[in-house]
Amino acid sequence: MSGKDARDADLKKELDATLQARRELGEEYESALVDSFLEKVDQRIDGAVERRMRRQLAEQQMASARDARSPRPTDTWGERFGFGIVSLVLAVPLSAIGGGVAGLPGLLVAWSGIVGVNVVQAARINPGLFRRRGGVRDDEWED
Repeated sequence: MSGKDARDADLKKELDATLQARRELGEEYESALVDSFLEKVDQRIDGAVERRMRRQLAEQQMASARDARSPRPTDTWGERFGFGIVSLVLAVPLSAIGGGVAGLPGLLVAWSGIVGVNVVQAARINPGLFRRRGGVRDDEWED
């Protein structure tokens, strides 16, 4: 007998007991008996709703956990394109300022900064890009 069948049988027994008590006690207790029975039905409904809500919440949490673990793309074509455009737009005034103020050394410092920012961005988007080929892999390290 499943849990639902057992609860249905219990509810049927409660109804039979309520009807039997009504026959024995008379009509003056009918309202109290009906209220008592309806309260038990209400508790049963509340329990079923609570179980269903817990199950749905657990399913949502599992789905959220699965989504959180799934890898998300860290960059898009638009992000890369936008970063490249901004780098080129800023390179022009930085080159002019660096070259005008300090000559060739100023120009080299300005372009070193531009290249450095782009290298950091590339490393952020592609974490394995600048790793050494060969050697010890990350998963081979021992504690």
